[in-house]
Formats: sequence, C-alpha cells, structure tokens
Amino acid sequence: MTLWTASEAAAATGGQATIDWQASGVSIDTRTLQPDDLFVALKAARDGHDFVAQALEKGAAAALVTHIPDDVAADAPLLIVDDVQTALEALGRAARDRCKARVVGVTGSVGKTSTKEMLATILSDQGRTHASVASYNNHWGVPLTLARMPRDTEYAVIEIGMNHPGEIAPLARQARPHVALVTTVAAVHLEAFESVAGIAHEKAAIFEGLEAGGTAIVNADLDHTDILRTCAARHGAVIVDFGRTASDYRLTGVTQSPTDIHVTAEAMGQPIAFDVQSAGTHFAMNGLGALAACVALGVDLDAAIAGLAKWAPVTGRGVRERLALPDGGQIELLDDSYNANPTSMAAALDVLAAAQGARRIAFLGDMKELGPQERAMHAGLADVPAMARIDKVHCIGPLMRALHEALPEDKRGLWFETSDEMARHLPGLVQAGDAVLAKGSLSMALARIVDGLRKMGQVGALDA
Repeated sequence: MTLWTASEAAAATGGQATIDWQASGVSIDTRTLQPDDLFVALKAARDGHDFVAQALEKGAAAALVTHIPDDVAADAPLLIVDDVQTALEALGRAARDRCKARVVGVTGSVGKTSTKEMLATILSDQGRTHASVASYNNHWGVPLTLARMPRDTEYAVIEIGMNHPGEIAPLARQARPHVALVTTVAAVHLEAFESVAGIAHEKAAIFEGLEAGGTAIVNADLDHTDILRTCAARHGAVIVDFGRTASDYRLTGVTQSPTDIHVTAEAMGQPIAFDVQSAGTHFAMNGLGALAACVALGVDLDAAIAGLAKWAPVTGRGVRERLALPDGGQIELLDDSYNANPTSMAAALDVLAAAQGARRIAFLGDMKELGPQERAMHAGLADVPAMARIDKVHCIGPLMRALHEALPEDKRGLWFETSDEMARHLPGLVQAGDAVLAKGSLSMALARIVDGLRKMGQVGALDA
C-alpha cells in the first residue's frame, strides 16, 4: 500500500522531488529500513546524509534530504527540503490531517510505554490501529510515528515523552489527540526541572493538543493532580480520573500471583474486574487508565477488558521468564532492564519481593537524569519496604555505589562500574531456585545481565 507519493510529500513539506516515486513506509535508520521506505536523513549522532546511498542500495523508494550527497546521483529519487527535521514534522502533520482516526496521546513519568502497548492491544480488536514503535516519543519519534500512519487507520496511539521543559506541547499539537492520558508524575528528569511540580506542568501540556471537546484522563492519586486538572480545564477538556481515590474509575483491589494480577474496580459507579498478564500492582493502574481512555474513544468497556487480557509486557519492561539451568534447576528472571527511576524501581522491587524464589536477587543499575539529589535517591532505595524481602542486591554504576554503601551488610552484593564487569561474575552470583531482577536506565546496559542469565540456561514458559 502506498503511504506517500512524491507529489504528496512535496506538497506537505514544500520540498522538490527529483523524480516521481512512491513509498510504502518511512525510515530513519538503514539498519531497519525496508524496501520502498522513504529514508529520512536526520542529523543526530551521525548525519543521515552519509547513509543515503546505502539506503537507496537497500531499496529505499527515495530519501528526504537538504542536498544531493556527493556519493548519490543527481537523478536519484530524492525529496529536497530546507530542513529535514522540519520536513518530517510537516509530513506528520499532513498524515494526521488526512486521516480520520480516533487518536489517543499518552505521557507520564512512568508507565507510558506499557500503557501505550495496552491501548494498542485493546484497540487492535476494534479496528485498524497504528501505534508508536518502542519508545519513539521525542521530537523525531512523534512526527515519525505520524508520518508512518496509514490513511485508513481507525485508531492511533501516540506516546509523547520529554527530557526538558517545553517539549510536550508542540508534540501534542502535532498529534492532536481526541483523548490524552497522563499515567503518573514522578521524580524523573529532575536535572532539567526544579521540582516535581514542574514535571507535572510539563506533563499537563499534553492537554494543549487536545481536539475540541477532547477528554483528559488524569491520575487522581498524585500530589500534583490539581495541576493536571487545572490545565485540562483551561483547554476545555472533559476530565475523567482514575486511581484509588478517583470518582470515575476507582481501583478497589489487586490480587497478585507470580505471573499476573486480578484487579477489581468501579467504572462510573459500576463494579468491574479485569486481569493483567504481568505481576506488579503498578500494571493495575496502567490498565485502569487504559480502559478509561478506550471508553472515552467510544470502545465498549467489556470489549476493552477482553482486549486488555491479551496484553503482555515486551522485552525489558517486566517480562518474566523461567530459565532452565544445565544442572536441572531453574531461575525465574524479571527482565525490567529498559529504564529506571525511583518510582519504577520501587515497583519492580515490589514484584521481586513477591516472587516465590528460594532467594530474591536484584541487579540494579544507575538511574539517570535525577538532578542534584541523585545520590540520595539511589541510597534511599535501601529503605523501600520491599527490601526487607530481598536477599541480595548487586549494584552497577557510580550512582548505585550510594545504594551499595547504604545497604545492610547481609544484603550487600557486589558493585561494579559496568554491566559487562558484573556479567562476568554471574555464574557465582545466581543459583537454581533464585528469582532475579535486572533493572537500570537504558544506558547502563542491564540487558547484558539479562543476556548473561539467558546464556546460563534455556528460556521457558513461566508456569502459572
């Protein structure tokens, strides 16, 4: 199916096509580029213009560029624009304008990617659904997601993130959601904000992009819920809340097993129950918010609950596996290695504490972008209630040195600067019967720990 013709893309961006072409996708990376994609030569760590020739050799339909690269023929299929990032944003806006999809935007300090995936799973049962890939939620991820949106999309789920003030509002205005959901507000990216209240104001900026008469889904249990409500009201939104103290979607109970949770709640005064295929009470809140958003989009609540039951976490975000060791024993692995902040770290430790292993072992890496109090926040993990049920904590990174020093001696494991160093010691740190958590910010490469554990055994289904 054709996504963009040369003339459509030129009209959207104000650019000039060298020849006629048709693209069925949009890519910014030659490693994942598919034949007939439009290659977008963004400037990031490397200048995308250096890879245009390679993209065309791999079958790209055309390339979006500011000039003809030296190693590319003048008659190659190109779309020449003044600025590639601006043109990508223009493509995204044009795709949004031509599509009649019902759009939901998701942001939050914690849980936005999992909630986005829950929404995509639910909505896929209701119609043709398009969603952000992985965590494509920044200044290039949002317009790229929009530019990739097929014309016949019926539902779209757009994840919107930030690192600094002023990022969310322009992305929300590009996405123009009918429903906007803020999962939570927490002490994340504090190096760029003076307070959690500042983070709340930034998250609330998603409501600036709402379509007229749109719905704001807000977490009722936050210290700064009032900031979210005020911003939503200022932009004329219908406000729906969720949480333990909510009046609209109120969480009443969570029963946790080693593999999933059973949740009870009240939805607009009516009792409901739903299941989530992942341990961890934090997924109950994500699921409840997702249900509220789907109903606001017009989905039947019972159908939404049935769709949510099909969701399962993706690699690095709470996946549980059972690894069979060569000696016949097993390890239960909780792979939460993709990201970390104090709130999500405490939630992951809760899950580990509830595991049924003979020992509960944690491998924890630095949590980044926490600002001046970062060492205190790392040391503070020693005091979270879940630590009482965790047997050993191995720490990775200079910031996690603070936790290592704060732990009582009986829980204090090894400390290394890098995951690679820690991974070399895994065989002596883990044994049959253990439940093991790996969690840290993405740059700390806790995936190396996960890979090392998998190499010790064979992946198998986790018994219910």
